[in-house]
Amino acid sequence: MAVLEVRNLKKSFDSTEVIHDISFSMDEGETVTIIGSSGSGKTTLLRCLNFLETPDAGVIKVRDDVLFDSSIPESRSEEAIRKKRLHFGLVFQSFNLFPQYTALENITLAPTLLAREDKSIDATLIENRAKELLSDMGLSDRMGNYPHELSGGQQQRVAIARALAMNPDILCFDEPTSALDPELTGEVLRVIRGLAKQHTTMIIVTHEMSFAKDVSDKIIFMDKGIIAEEGSPEEVIDNPKNERTVQFLANYKKVN
Repeated sequence: MAVLEVRNLKKSFDSTEVIHDISFSMDEGETVTIIGSSGSGKTTLLRCLNFLETPDAGVIKVRDDVLFDSSIPESRSEEAIRKKRLHFGLVFQSFNLFPQYTALENITLAPTLLAREDKSIDATLIENRAKELLSDMGLSDRMGNYPHELSGGQQQRVAIARALAMNPDILCFDEPTSALDPELTGEVLRVIRGLAKQHTTMIIVTHEMSFAKDVSDKIIFMDKGIIAEEGSPEEVIDNPKNERTVQFLANYKKVN
């Protein structure tokens, strides 16, 4: 079953079109990895899906719920967009934890605020859920620590737990290891591999090619705001057909 459908998505900043007519879909429990050079539109696509940017045109649909349709003006309202963000969880490159809150408080904050608006949510379960998530991340002994008391890898794992606490339909990662040194990168990649084995529906933007090949059900290669190639890891990484994909992977191998 398709959990996400994106059709003809476009986004411009001033006169520069960053996303050109993007269309793709993904199934429940699938991991889709987006690769491509810096400036190819990967992060902008994620930000549009999470409604941190409003697309200029196109359709975004989660299951049977149309979250955005540029032909429907009401889908652009701030109130509508706030609700639509709940379908997606986003883990940022630079963690973006609140420095004044502990690891546990960082995770419980958003669900607690949501529970105040939605009385159907059992607020008494929020802290227990947060503790379970921290335990799953190997951080049961760090619940009372503030972000500055945690390593970069630990902070990123708290950020992953925070995103999961909102029970999103789709969990998105924007270069989740770019701010980490190689040793800490391994910590975070192990967590994401574990989520993939649990069939968590995920979209991952990454430059870690070996990781992308290992964890992905589907890989999308973006170039200059379009999807230049799409397919299984074996098709895109081992046997690319688009010349631009071939060049990108060859340059990656040279650097690494």
